[in-house]
Amino acid sequence: MDGAVLPREFFDGPVEEVAPALLGRVIRHRTPEGEVAARLTEVEAYAGPLDPASHAYRGRTRRNEVMFGPPGHVYVYFTYGMHFCMNLVCGPDGTSMAVLLRAGEIIAGEAVARARRPRSTVRDLARGPARLCQALGVAREQNGLDVCSPGGPMTVLRGEPADPALIRNGPRTGVNGAKEVPWRFWIEGDPTVSPYRPHVPRQRRKITAEG
Repeated sequence: MDGAVLPREFFDGPVEEVAPALLGRVIRHRTPEGEVAARLTEVEAYAGPLDPASHAYRGRTRRNEVMFGPPGHVYVYFTYGMHFCMNLVCGPDGTSMAVLLRAGEIIAGEAVARARRPRSTVRDLARGPARLCQALGVAREQNGLDVCSPGGPMTVLRGEPADPALIRNGPRTGVNGAKEVPWRFWIEGDPTVSPYRPHVPRQRRKITAEG
């Protein structure tokens, strides 16, 4: 594995090109509990104000302001009142594009990751965006971190880029707006890739005379 940190220029490009290029790269997080690193196997691209599925579609807010900053920073958000998910900001400063990290293979610090997810199998330690954050020890405090700084607590390493022949793409998971856009990218055949789940609208209970 190439341990060099990816330069900021890597992230300063169209999000639909940066996303598949992240497959096979390694995200590493150093904490007081120890270091955990994951090889990325599944990601999703979101194109800011041009993309109805993006958190930045309706403009800048306190929640998404990191997305409007320079590329190569971490955007962390809280979802469903219980999970954190992590994105890497892409494109020129101000464009608010980002890549959601959906799944990975833990390649260093497995004992630390297991302590954070004690009931998980090896395959499932980082299989899904919330599990990936849990295994890496990512929460609100990591929002805004610069992953291009070699001395920083979180970095993205060059790793070994995925074989282009194994990269697949399709609709993004669980989104409503622009759900047909094929910007979910994954490594075909990798066991750590999460299952695809389409968006399912919530059904309102029909009230009848019987209640």
